[in-house]
Parts: sequence; structure tokens; C-alpha cells
Amino acid sequence: MKITEHIKNAKGKTLFSFELLPPIKGQSIQWVYDSIEPLLEFNPPFIDVTSLREDYIYKDKGDGLLQKISYRKRPGTIAICAAIINKYGIDAVPHLICGGFTKEETENALIDLQFLGIDNVLALRGDSRQADASFVPTPGGHTYASDLVQHIKNHNNGKFLHEDIDTFKSDFCIGVAGYPEKHFEAPNLNTDFKYLKHKVDLGAEFIVTQMFFDNQKYFDFVKKCRENDINVPIIPGLKPISTAKQLISLPKIFHIDLPDDLTDAVHHCKTAQEVKEVGTHFMIKQCKELIEFGAPVLHFYTMGKPEQTQQIARAIF
Repeated sequence: MKITEHIKNAKGKTLFSFELLPPIKGQSIQWVYDSIEPLLEFNPPFIDVTSLREDYIYKDKGDGLLQKISYRKRPGTIAICAAIINKYGIDAVPHLICGGFTKEETENALIDLQFLGIDNVLALRGDSRQADASFVPTPGGHTYASDLVQHIKNHNNGKFLHEDIDTFKSDFCIGVAGYPEKHFEAPNLNTDFKYLKHKVDLGAEFIVTQMFFDNQKYFDFVKKCRENDINVPIIPGLKPISTAKQLISLPKIFHIDLPDDLTDAVHHCKTAQEVKEVGTHFMIKQCKELIEFGAPVLHFYTMGKPEQTQQIARAIF
């Protein structure tokens, strides 16, 4: 079922969903199941599975030279989605990214996803490689998320890269990312909304936001979207603080602000457990406000660690 249909069928009730990472190479599918099963009691209508681009390692050849080797640390997004659907009967939402994939590889992924009966995809540009100062497109791949949205929309219309097949049309519900605090590469917020509006005009049907800790920024973001004629569902992305180090790492990595009351509370904690309790209680309050506002879904970035999200969900659902 499409995300938009899940939201429509909920008739105004806020839904629960979450997102997980594929396991590191060498781990089994049981790692995925262990990440999912503690959260099944909250009846998630869908589960997102992230996708990471390739990166590079340099291997010493022993002669003073280094060999550059491409590798993927967390493979298996499509396979994990298939396993989730097969084992739990829950819709899985794979992330499709530009970085690391040619257009042909993207098209092959779409064919596989349609074959598996997957109805939803989240179209993202993806992050840059660790060694790159900024995003570098893969040769033969897409440069922008909007290009990827257009590719998926063409696939829905039976238009393939090298041929048109009217009898082979997909029907993917396309999601895209939104940034309540502005994408860090956008020159200003108004330009960021133009980019977002362009993706919606191309065919995006729902938005999932970057994590945020100040609900007013989400409220303002929704208001600004509606003023810009962006009328698709806007799903807030959430991640509770669990360690004191995240006060530094989250703003650095995700280009977000943390509220004074949250940072002050964490700074006064004497133990790691106290930090986690502060993060949990703050997120419970945040979620209750979002439900009162009418957020269609609360989407948690669990990343394979379900325990804190479970505690929060039990307090609000």
C-alpha cells in the first residue's frame, strides 16, 4: 500500500514508523529482525531502509603505492525490504540515492522493486563520500534528487532509459526529503523551498523531514510549504538524544540546532543513563506536541537501536 493511502486510511490519527540501516557486511538478517520486532507492538504501517553509497579504501601494495578500492559497507537494501514484506507483511520503503549508482543501475533497482511488489520509494541525492569535500555524481548517474524523481516518474509512465514499454508501468509512490532548518547547501530558505516544490511538481507525493528538535521549526516548515503550494503529507523525522557526544555530532553532521533547554539538561547530567533519560523525556514531549499539531506520522530514525524509541512510543501511543 502507498504511504499516502496509509495516511488517508488513518483518518487523522498519527501513525508510527521507523527507519533502519542495513547491517554491516558479515552480519545476518537476524540483526534486522532484532531491530524490528521490539517495535511491532506499535503497528508501523511501513518501515524505511536506508541505502549508502560506495566509499573507498586504500590498500598498501607494499611497494610504496596505494591501491584505491571501491566498497559498500552496508549492502542489501532491496533484499532487506523483501525480507520485511515476506516476514511481517509490513510495507518497506527503500531509499534510492543518486550517489554510487548509474542510471542503468537505478532502473534495474526499480524493476526489481516492482517485481517484489514494493509500492513506495524515497528518492534522495545521498551524501558525499568521506574523502570528497562535496557531493560528486557517479559517472552515468543522477546529479540531483529531482533527476531521480523524474526517472521514477518516467518508469511509472512506462518510459525506460532506452525504450518505452506501455505494458510495463510501475506505480511507485515517491517520497523526498525536506529540511525544516534548510539544506546546508541551499543559499537561503526560499531557494530551498523552490527546489522542494520542483520535486513535488515532478511527482513526489510525500515528504520526510530531516531530524529536528524544535517543533516550531517543523510548524513553520509546514506553513511555508502550504504557502508555496506544496500540499503533500509532511512526515516529521525524529531521533532522540542518547549520548552527550550527540550535542556535537548531530549539529555537525546534520546541520541542525539543538534547543537551549535540551543542551542545558544534558550538560547537567552526571551519567550516561541520565543523558538518555533526558533525551527520552524531551522526545516524548516533542512527540505529544506533534500529535496535537496533526502530524500524519511520527518517523523515528532508530538505525538498528530500537530500545529508546520503544520507550518513547509506549508513552505516546
